[in-house]
Amino acid sequence: MATLPDNVNLSTELTYVSQPTKTFLIDWGSKQITGTGTGLPAMRQAVEIILQTERYKWQIYTANFGSELEGLVGQEYAYIEGDLPRRIADAFSVDERILGVENFDFTLLSGGRMRVTFDVSTVFGDLSEGVTI
Repeated sequence: MATLPDNVNLSTELTYVSQPTKTFLIDWGSKQITGTGTGLPAMRQAVEIILQTERYKWQIYTANFGSELEGLVGQEYAYIEGDLPRRIADAFSVDERILGVENFDFTLLSGGRMRVTFDVSTVFGDLSEGVTI
């Protein structure tokens, strides 16, 4: 006994449609939406949000979204210098608009903290970003 009627074709052609990068822009100082933006300003905000969101911590995001930086707090500097570039590249790997990350620069700060700056290449251009561990 057939479960489908005769002469039914299940082959379907899928078409990928690239979505725009338009988003609401946030002023982090005042914590208010300042308008909308596209291109590099929207990409800069996406990079900041990826870096500020700890992976697996918030149920609103999928397990692929965010970074795993909290696990580096308290680690030896050599370990951070070796592992941080991999963790940041992994965090950005889910966003196809980000082409790569390079030029990591590590600076020791007072209080046992470290500032790391790097360049992010996107389809809209390059931008500089940083995190403090």
